[in-house]
Amino acid sequence: MPKRAVTNLWREIPGGVTAPCGFEASAVRCGLKRRGTDLALLYSVAPAVAAGVFTTNRVQAAPVLVCKDRVGRGNMHGVVVNAGNANACTGPEGYHDAVQMASFAAEALGVPSRSMLVCSTGVIGHRLPMEKIEAGVEKAVAALTPNGGDDAAAAILTTDTRPKAIAVEFELAGRPVRIGGMAKGSGMIAPHLATMLAFLTTDAELAPAQLQACLASSAERTFNRVTVDGDTSTNDTVLLFANRQAEAGPITPKRGLARFQAALDYVTAHLARELARDGEGATKLVEIRVLGAATEKDALRLARTIANSPLVKTALAGGDPNWGRVMMAAGRAGVRFKPELTELHLGEVQVVSEGAVAPYDLKAAEKAVSGKEVTLTLDLHSGAEEATVWTCDLTAEYVRINADYHT
Repeated sequence: MPKRAVTNLWREIPGGVTAPCGFEASAVRCGLKRRGTDLALLYSVAPAVAAGVFTTNRVQAAPVLVCKDRVGRGNMHGVVVNAGNANACTGPEGYHDAVQMASFAAEALGVPSRSMLVCSTGVIGHRLPMEKIEAGVEKAVAALTPNGGDDAAAAILTTDTRPKAIAVEFELAGRPVRIGGMAKGSGMIAPHLATMLAFLTTDAELAPAQLQACLASSAERTFNRVTVDGDTSTNDTVLLFANRQAEAGPITPKRGLARFQAALDYVTAHLARELARDGEGATKLVEIRVLGAATEKDALRLARTIANSPLVKTALAGGDPNWGRVMMAAGRAGVRFKPELTELHLGEVQVVSEGAVAPYDLKAAEKAVSGKEVTLTLDLHSGAEEATVWTCDLTAEYVRINADYHT
């Protein structure tokens, strides 16, 4: 599991995606959302290597298809992102619109058309208003700035209540190397990478295959361990750009790779936790830890089942230490284990021992599930493997948001 505490190997710095050298960003309003900025542009002044991971939903939005066709190359310059319209289930016309949106940015920037990527998030089934998109892209290019990371993080939001951004710095060969990130996502989130978009930047130098391997590893251990409501979006995309502007030399398995991977994991874990914390209608971040499993796959399946249980999530919303719902969810996960060996903790309060209720203080248990951060730990005592999943509580506000999202 990625480290959550700051270590002396890197430090957090301001700036988000524009903290690494050579990256600029901007945010403008082009009229896709009811209010606020709704189009962001992220640009590398030097050609960058790009890596990506995408939704496994069989229904994939047009921008996802465009990005999948273009990532893995070494001459990429960035991505243009709109919020308020997913450009999903829009047919060949929608695909053409996605290509055109990237081309608008490329032409305005004076870079090759295929060097720009495109992402969209919002309502499914509507064509993009291309006149508004073109005008917005032109404004975004004119507004690019090395200090635009925070503005861009705000422009990509839909039902999110706050931006999600982070950057870190570490040294390699006496030179600073930076990694920045921003993400959006609040509902329709159960990544097999949700609607979830994440954009990562680094001024490090990595080969395309190595960059892709680092991103895939990091996403599997962080973004793929988040669930808000069990639904996987049509638009899930995580992109990582590396532009070699740090001048610290190439990162290789023998030179800095472990440090880079650890720092990248720290960035993606932070963003993943913030996605869960800001789930639609959520009042608390919930961490589900399953220990002592025979395999990591078993532990992950158990943790996800508990995290997606409406009965568990609604109990947590009410601050109810109804641990029986956790045991119920574990038992239906389809994983073989011996209930008589299990123990369960709500925070620091042990409520189950050897599969049966343990003597515990009810008020202490209530307090353990009433804060803004809650941890549930299930130990199977059946092996040495473990997994952690992040989720949130399920409130009436989630229903209200999604009952009229389209209208």
